[in-house]
Amino acid sequence: MRSFIQRSLWDVVPRDQRDTAEAFRRRQVVAAVVVLIGAVVLGWSLRLEPGGNTFYVAAVVLAGVWAAGAFLSGRLHLGRMARANEVFVRPILAPILLGLLLVGVFVLGSLVVREIDPLAAYVSSVLEYADEGSLTLLAIITFFNGIAEELFFRGAMYAAIPKHPVFWTTLAYVVATLATGNVMLGFAAIVLGAVCGLERRASGGILAPILTHITWSLSMLFLLPLLFS
Repeated sequence: MRSFIQRSLWDVVPRDQRDTAEAFRRRQVVAAVVVLIGAVVLGWSLRLEPGGNTFYVAAVVLAGVWAAGAFLSGRLHLGRMARANEVFVRPILAPILLGLLLVGVFVLGSLVVREIDPLAAYVSSVLEYADEGSLTLLAIITFFNGIAEELFFRGAMYAAIPKHPVFWTTLAYVVATLATGNVMLGFAAIVLGAVCGLERRASGGILAPILTHITWSLSMLFLLPLLFS
């Protein structure tokens, strides 16, 4: 387990992803503008009526904002992780397993949170979107939003920050999420953002954070209603 965590989150693979000064400035401008737009759209989407058509439209718009910002910012890299004998491969299985490990931690935490009424109320307010709407459609939106968020936060924004990008991208992700007004989503963003940021740092790309994010978010979408029913 220790070796798995170290390879996934700490051991940095060699890479050369330097931008020109002009390309770097472009990344910074795009990232700054898009994170503000995305925070506004996210806050708006989670204030709409659960199950309503407007909510689904807003969710699609949000995914489009994150993805467009990512691709407009410049090159994106998939990344690699080390295996034995200095062999570098695309990270696939490890980030999925890490996502499942996060699910386990959050499930245990949920058993505590559901006993604390004010915190449980925040979780229940999010679950209304699963209870009132189409779970299949929500799962599809969750899948693509997870990809889009990582394209932007661990792709475009990470590459636009010269120092301590794990910290600053996690902070930006938390601030954008808190636009919803839900402190439990903000807490989840701290944990998920930090883990995905460390994966980005270690692997040098967005593939590992994407796989961890969608594994966690889809699992929680189906498990939380069972825990808070």
